[in-house]
Amino acid sequence: MSEIEIKVAHSPDSDDAFMFYALANDKIDTGNLKFSHKLMDIESLNRIALEKPFYEVTALSFHAYAYLSDTYAVLPSGGSVGDNYGPMIVSKKNITKEDLKNLVIAVPGELTTAYLALKLYLPECKTVTIDFDKIMPAIESGEVEAGLIIHEGQVLYKSMGFKKIVDLGEWWFEETGLPLPLGCNGVRKNLGEKTIKEVSRLLKESIQFALDHRKDALDYALQFAREMDPKMADKFVGMYVNDLTLDYGEKARKAAQLLLDKGFEQGIIPKKIKMEFVD
Repeated sequence: MSEIEIKVAHSPDSDDAFMFYALANDKIDTGNLKFSHKLMDIESLNRIALEKPFYEVTALSFHAYAYLSDTYAVLPSGGSVGDNYGPMIVSKKNITKEDLKNLVIAVPGELTTAYLALKLYLPECKTVTIDFDKIMPAIESGEVEAGLIIHEGQVLYKSMGFKKIVDLGEWWFEETGLPLPLGCNGVRKNLGEKTIKEVSRLLKESIQFALDHRKDALDYALQFAREMDPKMADKFVGMYVNDLTLDYGEKARKAAQLLLDKGFEQGIIPKKIKMEFVD
């Protein structure tokens, strides 16, 4: 049987590294599928997928998926879902929601789900795009007064002297009673049903392997845990690699569809999208 290369692109973050630990380190038998890994920030991956669908499997923001549904389906495993937590607007000052309407908020990219959630929360807000890891330094320097943080910033912000203005995952939960689906793994539809199902099975097996071998997987993930000690990294990984990562289930799938529906209704997403999950 001829070997098939599966190029996998994902973020250089501790939670993604934890998920892909088994696949990246040959811990499970992948048969005739050979996985290679490319690490890049999520907004860059969103943009690359839009320009040219180079990767067979790629991390995508759910917001970006709205523009890619013709090319990619969503794998049932590997998602980042905030269950009553998520991206946060932070500042060095005490700022109200009313204040935010008159400020420019730094965001990590207009295709991120964080941006979509922000526009649903505060449609009239003004934003500027800054690399996700430069948002808090931009606030520190006075370049902006508030920023929308993702990834490890969600557990580090307080220790760095920032104040939480709003957690958009908490806001979404109050509005809908549902978790906030942030990121997914898209698989290229032209791979064919047989290969897609095998990729899906192996990704789930990789996540389960990491959960079953948590210490080893966490040790591997620590090299991607920007400025986090092991205890903090373990907390962050636990936030985004859990039962909902193994499978979205009905609740998170419903939430993803509702998120895109609301984005369309508010004019943020240009057309109505039907979520397509791999079975």
